[in-house]
Amino acid sequence: QEQPVESGGGSVQAGGSLRLSCTDPGFASNRCGVHWYRQIEGKPREWVSLLSSGGRTEYAEFVKGRFAVSKDKGEAEDTVYLQMNSLKPDDTAMYFCVTFGPGCRGSSGQGTQVTVSS
Repeated sequence: QEQPVESGGGSVQAGGSLRLSCTDPGFASNRCGVHWYRQIEGKPREWVSLLSSGGRTEYAEFVKGRFAVSKDKGEAEDTVYLQMNSLKPDDTAMYFCVTFGPGCRGSSGQGTQVTVSS
C-alpha cells in the first residue's frame, strides 16, 4: 500500500451523518498520526482535523462539535475514522487523510467525496 485509502463518502441530506475511514499500516503500529483535509473543486485544500499518534485531537472551528476523529480499537487497528454529524451543504467536498510522524508517508490517498444536499 503506497498511500492511505479513504472511504465512506456519499450523498446525504443536511443534518445527516457519515463516517469516513482512512486506512494505513502506520496506524496499527501507533507510529502515525493523521490530518483530515477537504477540498472543494477550484478552491485550496483546507484543514479539518488531526489525531496524533498519542491520541490528541484538534478540529477546525467550522467542524467543532460536529465532527470527531478516532482510531479503531478493535480488529481494524490500521483504520482511523472521521465521524461527521449535523452535516451542512457547506461540508460538500472531497475529503483526504494524510499521515504524519517518523517514517509515515505524509501523502494523501485518492480522497472520498462527500455531498450534502439542502
